[in-house]
Amino acid sequence: MEDSLEAIQEFLGSKRIAMVGISRNPADFSAKLFEEFCRQGYDMVPVNPSAAEIHARRCFPRLQEVTPPVEGALLMTAPEVTDAVVRDCAEVGVQRVWMYRAGGTGAVSPNAVQFCREHGITVVAGQCPFMFLPEVAGFHRFHGFLRKLTGRYPRHAAA
Repeated sequence: MEDSLEAIQEFLGSKRIAMVGISRNPADFSAKLFEEFCRQGYDMVPVNPSAAEIHARRCFPRLQEVTPPVEGALLMTAPEVTDAVVRDCAEVGVQRVWMYRAGGTGAVSPNAVQFCREHGITVVAGQCPFMFLPEVAGFHRFHGFLRKLTGRYPRHAAA
């Protein structure tokens, strides 16, 4: 379940991205990540069935209701929810999925990863996007540096 730098770069090349499972709590990590994507010029779309608006943006209950459509989906969900969300992605034509993980399993589900690969969806099955966005705080760069030292930083896909 190794992530490639190409999959990460492809995802980050998307300009309109849904964050599925974003918290309504502005102090939550997902909210901070959402804000950073917005700060860096991404058109972020919050998806949470329990909110009408998040960060002054219309919030959608499901990907099927997002208009206009998104190019990618960043999943901040529990693994069992991720299994359903990747099916939603396939249904609406989302071709890039990032299953967030900093520690533990995060949003990563082996079944969802397999589903994405079987359906031609580019998937990043883990990693914290903060490590790959330009111009982020030093802590996130340091986190990436530590992952490089331990051999857990993504590499280029084998040719």
